[in-house]
Amino acid sequence: MSSEWPAGGSRAAPQAVATFHSLVAATADKVGEEFFRQLVKHVALALDVSHAFVAEFAGSPTRVRTIALWGHGAWLDNIEYELAGTPCEEVLQGPLCLYRDGVQTRFPRDTLLVEMGARSYLGVPLRAASGETLGHLAVIDVEPTPEEPRFQDVFQLFADRARVELERLRADVALQEVSRDLRFQLERTTQDLQLARGQLTALVEIQRAVAGHLERSALFMAVADALQGVIPVERVILLLPGNDLMALTVYAASGKTGIQFFEGETIPRAGTIAGWVVEHGRPFVAARADDVRDRFPVSYARIRQEGMDSVAIVPLLAEGRCVGALALMAHAAGALAAVPESLLEQIAAAVAVAVDHCVAYEELQSLRDRLARENVYLQEEIRREHPFEELVGSSPALLAILRQVEQVAPTDTSVLILGETGTGKELIARALHNRSTRRDRPLVKVNCAAISAGLVESELFGHVKGAFTGALDRRVGRFELADGGTIFLDEIGELPLETQVKLLRVLQEQEFEPVGSSKSVRVNVRVIAATNRDLPEAIRAGRFRTDLFYRLNVFPIDVPPLRARRSDIPQLVTFFLAGFVKKFGKRISSVSPETMERLTSYAWPGNIRELQNIVERAVVLCEGPILELDQDLAPVTGTTQSALQAGDAAETRAPADDGSVASRSHEPLSELPTLEEAERRHIVAALERTGGVIHGPRGAARILDLHPNTLRSRMDRLGIRVPRPRHDPS
Repeated sequence: MSSEWPAGGSRAAPQAVATFHSLVAATADKVGEEFFRQLVKHVALALDVSHAFVAEFAGSPTRVRTIALWGHGAWLDNIEYELAGTPCEEVLQGPLCLYRDGVQTRFPRDTLLVEMGARSYLGVPLRAASGETLGHLAVIDVEPTPEEPRFQDVFQLFADRARVELERLRADVALQEVSRDLRFQLERTTQDLQLARGQLTALVEIQRAVAGHLERSALFMAVADALQGVIPVERVILLLPGNDLMALTVYAASGKTGIQFFEGETIPRAGTIAGWVVEHGRPFVAARADDVRDRFPVSYARIRQEGMDSVAIVPLLAEGRCVGALALMAHAAGALAAVPESLLEQIAAAVAVAVDHCVAYEELQSLRDRLARENVYLQEEIRREHPFEELVGSSPALLAILRQVEQVAPTDTSVLILGETGTGKELIARALHNRSTRRDRPLVKVNCAAISAGLVESELFGHVKGAFTGALDRRVGRFELADGGTIFLDEIGELPLETQVKLLRVLQEQEFEPVGSSKSVRVNVRVIAATNRDLPEAIRAGRFRTDLFYRLNVFPIDVPPLRARRSDIPQLVTFFLAGFVKKFGKRISSVSPETMERLTSYAWPGNIRELQNIVERAVVLCEGPILELDQDLAPVTGTTQSALQAGDAAETRAPADDGSVASRSHEPLSELPTLEEAERRHIVAALERTGGVIHGPRGAARILDLHPNTLRSRMDRLGIRVPRPRHDPS
């Protein structure tokens, strides 16, 4: 094999030039496949070889197909073959491939060479101006290749001509694809604009019709007239909920004879399309009446009675409530199915708002509606103050925290959330994630206090199979699960020191090694940590690393306790009350002023979580429409409920100086020296009540709504020992 032309002249011989001129004359008016057919024919004739072909890639870098193939004096059918083990493979890797004789011997796997009876081979790659290899031109002969420059000069001229045409074809194909895409986009855009213009016209008509109508009859007449002018409808029916929860009231209908009012006539919800629409809050469209015969027999009978064959019923949704349904019917099959569902939903939305306004106007003096409007107004005010739906309140302390969240959320800065237990640190973390650029990736939450010290590294960083006894499979850690997203490390102060070192590396290098592995795993994770501990004190005590603290404390957010934002308590009570009323199916409309005053004046050592539990317990026990907080439901700290009810100075249990449980007189809440002391009393009271049992359904951890490991950690921090079981003196 040779990689260079043999010596013998740098310019084409006169005969080569003449041959090239004959090629130009034969292909001057040819393009595409016909051009290449003429090209290979003239290559074979000019060089006096048995075979000539032009090939291009067949959708893969390891496979080619011929564009034109000449052999033994005739054009042959094109073929497709793998490059491996053929001289063509070498052509595409270098400037040229030349075997003067014995080509079959050099490529024994190439069966095509055997079929052609080949002895010599000459091929050259066809490369575009950009350097991309488009294909190759090759000749094969049953005789050895002559050693004369003319042979190779002529072949080079043919190859240049083939390269130009192949590059032109590629450009034409690309241009046609671009042109086709542009035409398609233009047609699609034109259709969308026409559809949007039609929908906009219809919505303007509907909005004009419903504007300013506070009487239901006037509203319906305006809606019916407007609808019949913009969509193909012959029958319009307005259905509203009535006193009967199992039926809908047919308020009015419009048809050939004009507006017909049927207020008082009812149809059942069961077995009707309207009932299904109101229940599910979704539209229903049927191209033909027969399509609903089996599923909605009552509706089918009514449609046939009206002489209609196409129906569309859409719910009237206002502020998340279904205030009724709008039924549309047409004589022609498929007439309403052709109306875009988005247009029907927007029409229904406009009508729903108008109907809701009518109902509100007619029932203005109703207490139920007044409370609903006040609640909507309150929620709107809260949303205007801050767009954090889960963080309820509008106190200056909370708004200051939310401004910090808005500032740091779009960045990847590490955030350390500080605050007492139950203040909503996890909600702050979720708000940071949901307003960051990582919101489409997972927020992985880890409670560091709930993981045993021996498994914390495996939980955070994962482990490989066989890393330790019981590691039967590879485990993916929380950091790897959070790749591209955010990890929330709650109770970060509970991490063991050895795990803190590994966490520091993740923060600095964004990589870690799973337990039992020596291979590093790289991740892109934002870290948000939270703690209710005094980390500087933990650093001084040697329980927390200084360097880790400074890596986490880039942007600290100190969440205020509930007692520092008392103005938010009424909003929180209303928020929790609404959720529990819905959950338990209660009919509670408001909170008594005395109860709200009691809840607002309490110090809430358990913060929002304690408030939520108190409201839940009150809702469960409440039997009337007004939520009352009796004395036996009042929040307790370290005292028992019986002591509060009696109002005396009964003895309660409190921590002694040595950490054991000793007897101590009840002290008023206002006289508690510190919040830490209140927490001690609260835990001790729970332990006294359970006889020192921590785990289980009757344990102190369940009463305090804490994980057992978290409770033990706090007992260690506060110096509380488990009390010994009391013996019956009898």
